[in-house]
Amino acid sequence: MKISYQFFISSMVVVFVGCNPQNKTSEATKTEAATTQKTIAFSDFKKIKGVENVQDVPFQLSTQLDSIRFFVAPNKDAAHLKVAYNKLHNYYGFEEFDDFYSINYSINNNISNSIEAFVLKSEFTAAFDLTLQGVDLYEIRSSLFKTSQDLKNKSFNKYGTISEVSEQEFKTASKKRIDEVLVKNPYIKLKDGNWINTENGKETIIVQHENVSTEDGTLSNEYVGKSPFLHLEVFKENSVEVSDTFYSFYNIKSGSNFQIFTAGYPQIIPTKKWISYLSSNSDVGSDFEVSKYLEQKNNQESLLYVNFTKFKIADETKSFWADNDTFYAEVYPTNSAPSKDKKQKAAFIKIQLKPNLF
Repeated sequence: MKISYQFFISSMVVVFVGCNPQNKTSEATKTEAATTQKTIAFSDFKKIKGVENVQDVPFQLSTQLDSIRFFVAPNKDAAHLKVAYNKLHNYYGFEEFDDFYSINYSINNNISNSIEAFVLKSEFTAAFDLTLQGVDLYEIRSSLFKTSQDLKNKSFNKYGTISEVSEQEFKTASKKRIDEVLVKNPYIKLKDGNWINTENGKETIIVQHENVSTEDGTLSNEYVGKSPFLHLEVFKENSVEVSDTFYSFYNIKSGSNFQIFTAGYPQIIPTKKWISYLSSNSDVGSDFEVSKYLEQKNNQESLLYVNFTKFKIADETKSFWADNDTFYAEVYPTNSAPSKDKKQKAAFIKIQLKPNLF
């Protein structure tokens, strides 16, 4: 028994001594790792040429966080710098990795002081991945109800409701659309750079409207089709000097000077004599307008104009009225944009005006 007891004590000592170096090694490793996590600054990042033309940027990034992390390499163990998020700064994405995006970042918005950094995908959303989830669709910048302009009210609920719907609902509702389809007039042809209406051997040149926002009034136009209800021809017109596009209406036979325009592809409801459109605003969001056709005056009267802020229109020609109060459209989040290999994500909305709003 005495021998066995001594052997047991010896074994315990061996085990204790054998474990102790391992603990020391582990502590040393932790100390070494802590030492390598040094404090870094913008000067530790690779200097690059700043973005001079935003059109050259593959995609942009946005975040909902108050602070973000810039890594010097696309590795979670790489040194990184914590930066306060600034909504006025641009986060230009150039390349996509498994867990990171590489970005071009101009310090204090100074193009000549730009760096390459890597940000976590979990902290940013690329423009092509933006959706309407969590977006306040009701937000508007301004509105005009008949002749009353409202710059203070920032919600569409004064006029109706707006919601995101499924693509299936959008397609199902489109089968019951009540706005008319524009049809091509076979007598209108493009000849020598002018649109010509030819009937009974007589040719009539369709004179374009003069755009007051340009000095020389030079326009280019594209024939869209005829409104069977209005008996008017619709042209898409744009100026050489400005990027804004509008749609104009003509009565070729009467020669009347019709002052009817829309800023987007027109959706016309014959039973209401409404001419409407939903079009991307060149500044913020999208413009939605409903006007009434005044046949006797060869003119139109605005009933409602709203500037929505949270989405842009996708294909204007696919928007439609499902009934007198319900309007559908395919849209994109305001800052959404495709990249070289990625398509932006489309969404579908339903606008319902309050009954008897007008």
